[in-house]
Amino acid sequence: MTSERPKTNHVGTRPPNTGKRITVLSIDGGGIRGVIPGVILEYLESQLQELDGEEARLADYFDVIAGTSTGGLVTAMLTAPDKNDRPLYAAKDIVPFYLENTPKIFPQRRGPFAWIIGLFKALLGPKYNGKYLQNLVKSLLGTTKLNQTLTNVVIPTFDIQKMQPVIFSSFQTLVAMGEVTRQVMKKDPKFFPIEPLDYGRYLVISLGTGKEKIIPPRFNAKMAAKWGVLGWLASKGAPLIEAFTEASADLVGFHNNVVFEALHSLNCYIRIQDDTLTGDLASVDVATMKNLDELVKVGERLLDSLVSRVNSDTGDVEPVPNGGSNREALKRFAKELSDERKLRESNCKSA
Repeated sequence: MTSERPKTNHVGTRPPNTGKRITVLSIDGGGIRGVIPGVILEYLESQLQELDGEEARLADYFDVIAGTSTGGLVTAMLTAPDKNDRPLYAAKDIVPFYLENTPKIFPQRRGPFAWIIGLFKALLGPKYNGKYLQNLVKSLLGTTKLNQTLTNVVIPTFDIQKMQPVIFSSFQTLVAMGEVTRQVMKKDPKFFPIEPLDYGRYLVISLGTGKEKIIPPRFNAKMAAKWGVLGWLASKGAPLIEAFTEASADLVGFHNNVVFEALHSLNCYIRIQDDTLTGDLASVDVATMKNLDELVKVGERLLDSLVSRVNSDTGDVEPVPNGGSNREALKRFAKELSDERKLRESNCKSA
């Protein structure tokens, strides 16, 4: 597949100015814990199918689908086209895909000295060689290019050579935003005045892959003050890596919550995350069938958990008063997504 495909079935082919909303789906990274958003996405797509028929797919309803790491893999699964220009995978296929393939992506060592061998190998090179994943992705996607995705995608990465983030995207607005930013920095009068963004038009669903519940805390300042390089990388986990990943995820969630709250648009945003994972459930690579099955159960329980948000004063995650369950909230969001798609189709036909 080398030529650009016509896109006719999703909201991205009908710009937001033909409707009322700008729809965004975001999926966190987290290795095998991608099973958790997989469960959530299956439910969301099932609700869209109840409204619009069995052929409804998530890519038909979102202007942008974004994902990091394992979230990027899910994004590709949902937006890459098959030979009929429909999504390569339905949302219901995500969990079975993880159950079948992650044990081969993250093969588990067995035996009394497995952890010692694993640690020794990790100190000398990659813990996993990545060949199975690379071959799997190539076999599924072939030569599919970003401009062929069935809706706009955003996949953040990091360029280790340039030491800067790189965003892979089919979303041309990002390119335009970069140019506008440069002109604003030059104080080009053509770009003033800048109007405030209407966040009430956004509809954002943000899915986490879970995070570890640490009671009591594993680290403190006195411990960290004594660490050398090995301590930062191998003290009860990998505190340096955890600090970066947890801070990044938490700050983005906190920022989104504060912005939507300040602009009285919290009903347009939902963040679904489980912050109670313990033991192997909190790992990104313990791909045993037992652990994977438990992650499926985490996702199912999360659907029935209360809608929660970050308290902007304390930083704690708290249930939203009268917010109902995540399942109920997703059902409401599905109705809004369906209505938006129908509105755009109607407006385009009458134009």
